[in-house]
Amino acid sequence: MSPAEYFTQTRRDFLATSACGLGGLALASLFQQDGLLASESVPSNPLATRKPHFAPKAERCIFIFLEGGPSQMDLFDPKPLLNKYDGQPLPDSLVGDQKFAFLQKETATVMGTKRVFKKHGQCGMEISDLLPHIATCADDIALVRSMHTTQFNHLPGQLMLNCGAPLLGRPSLGSWVTYGLGNASQELPSYVVMVSKGRGLPGGSSTWSSGFLPSPYGGVMFRNGASPVLNLSNPDGITTEMQSASLGALNDLNRLRHRYVGDPEIASRINSYELAFRMQSAAPELVDIKGESQSTLEAYGINRSEPPIKSNLGGIGLYQTFSRHCLQARRMVERGVRFVNIIHASWDHHSSLDPQLAHNCQMVDQPIAALLRDLKQRGLLDTTLVVWGSEFGRTALGENRPGFKKVTGRDHHPGAFSLWMAGGGIKGGQVYGESDDFAWKVARDPVSIHDFHATILHLFGMDHKRLTYRFQGRDFRLTDVHGEVVKGLLV
Repeated sequence: MSPAEYFTQTRRDFLATSACGLGGLALASLFQQDGLLASESVPSNPLATRKPHFAPKAERCIFIFLEGGPSQMDLFDPKPLLNKYDGQPLPDSLVGDQKFAFLQKETATVMGTKRVFKKHGQCGMEISDLLPHIATCADDIALVRSMHTTQFNHLPGQLMLNCGAPLLGRPSLGSWVTYGLGNASQELPSYVVMVSKGRGLPGGSSTWSSGFLPSPYGGVMFRNGASPVLNLSNPDGITTEMQSASLGALNDLNRLRHRYVGDPEIASRINSYELAFRMQSAAPELVDIKGESQSTLEAYGINRSEPPIKSNLGGIGLYQTFSRHCLQARRMVERGVRFVNIIHASWDHHSSLDPQLAHNCQMVDQPIAALLRDLKQRGLLDTTLVVWGSEFGRTALGENRPGFKKVTGRDHHPGAFSLWMAGGGIKGGQVYGESDDFAWKVARDPVSIHDFHATILHLFGMDHKRLTYRFQGRDFRLTDVHGEVVKGLLV
C-alpha cells in the first residue's frame, strides 16, 4: 500500500486491515480472556504430539472389549450362595423394581454355577477354572468387582462403556485419548481397532468413532487378512513415485485452499493423506508376524485348533483370529500406536451359558495371558495399560424367557459386574470393591463408568475435568459432569 492510499483509507478499510494484524491479535486476546476462544490454537497437524497435564504412568492402552456381558459370577466373582439357593426366588427387597431385558422376575429363580474357583498368585485372587492362563497373571491384575452402570441393554450399554454416554454421536475413549495426546507414531494411526465378529456389534463403528471430535481422532479399523486397511496397495501400473507426485500436487492444492479459507478440516485432510501414504509401507510389516519366534507364536496360540461346538454366539473359527489380534496389539504398541481396541462379539448368554461361555473363554484365555507376559518380558507392561471389560454383567437369576423349555442362561445385569486392569500404573495383585452375596448390587467401593474413564485418563496424565471440547456452544468431556479417579487402583 502506497502512502497516498494509506491516508485516503476509509474508516471501514482501516478497521478491516487492523483486524487482520495487531488489532486481530488484540481481539483474539480479549476473546481468550473471556473464554470465547480456546487457550490453545488448533495445530496444523491435528495429530501432533501434545503434552499431558501431568506426568503419565501409561503411554499406551490395549482395551479388550468382550461385547455382550460375560457372567461375572462364573468368571471373577465367586458366590457360594448361588448353589445353596439354586431354584429359589430372590427376596423382593433385592429384586425390587429392577428392569430386565427378557426374564420374568415374578417367576425367576436363582441359577447355580458349575464353576470352581481357586486362589491364584501371591495375592490369592479367586478366578474361575474357565480362565487358567489368565489366573497365572493374578499378581499383575487389579480385579474390580464393584463396577456398575445405568444401562441394561446392549447398544446404550456399549456406548456408555466406550463413549461415556448412552447416546450415538459421542467420541469414544480412544478418540479422547488421541485428541488429548496426539499421535506418537509417524507411520501408523494413533488409534487402531480390530474386531472378531461372532454375532456382530449392535453399535458397530459408533463404539470407536470420533463423534463430534474432528475425524482424525477416530479409530482406524484393521481388517483381518494380509491387507488390513482398504486400498492399502497401489493399483496395477501405479508406482510409488507416481503416487508420491500425485499426493504432492493434491496437497499443494489443499494448502492453497487452506490459506484462503482457514478451515482446520483441510489441514486434517492433508495430514490424513500423508499418514495413509506412510502407512502403505508400515502397515504390511506390522501385520506380518512371520518374523516372530516359534515360541511366541505357540504362546499366543496362533496355530491352535478350535474345539468343536454346534453353535456359538461368539462365532466359530475365530480362535486363531483372536490370537493374532493379541499378538498384533503387542506389535502395534511397540511401534507407537497409542490406543488399541480388541473387540470380540458376543458373550450374551441368555441360554446355553455353560458350553458357550467355556468356548469363548478358551478362545481368549491363552492369548490374553500371553499378551500380558509378553509385554512384561519386553519391559512394556509398566507403561502399557491392558483392560478386560464389557458393558455389564449377568443376573444371578436364571433367564426364564417365555418359549424357552429350560433355564440355561442369564439376563443382562447393570447393578454389579466385574472388569480388570493391568500395567500402565495399575496396582496389580488386588481385588477392588465387592458385590453382595448374589452379585446383585455393589456392597463396597462402587466404581461407575465415569470413575473408570476418569482413572484411565489420569493414568495417561490427563485431568478428566480439563480435557474438554467445545461443541454446539457447550464444553463436553468424556466423563460429563461426573467421575472420580479411583486412587485405590493406582500404584
